[in-house]
Amino acid sequence: MSRDLIEAAKAARLKAHAPYSKFLVGAAMRDEKGRVFGGCNIENASYPQGWCAEPSAISALVMSGGTKVTEVAVIGAGEGLVTPCGGCRQKIREFAAPDVKIHICGEDGVIRRTFTLDELLPVSFGPDHLK
Repeated sequence: MSRDLIEAAKAARLKAHAPYSKFLVGAAMRDEKGRVFGGCNIENASYPQGWCAEPSAISALVMSGGTKVTEVAVIGAGEGLVTPCGGCRQKIREFAAPDVKIHICGEDGVIRRTFTLDELLPVSFGPDHLK
């Protein structure tokens, strides 16, 4: 199952640097070797300069030699689903196939809904277009 992925996203969320919005987000991604990498959102006083949890996790994956994202978990607070933003969906697409599962969880770690990347970013532009 995805319990290790979800636990990594929960742990990452608690490390978020969100002094302005107070909205903590954690993400975790599994690579092609089964390894799990977490990331958190990091805000900046110059708002556009912050970044989301998903690219933080992607960066950790790439720095460890991973080349593919095979599964994702995102955790945030509130009643609504905290899905990756549009930019993060495109960043995930760079490393993931359209059928990769993205688990959207509440802050308790319970999966609220699972999407495929293709459901979140239909008819996407990806690396295969540039071959």
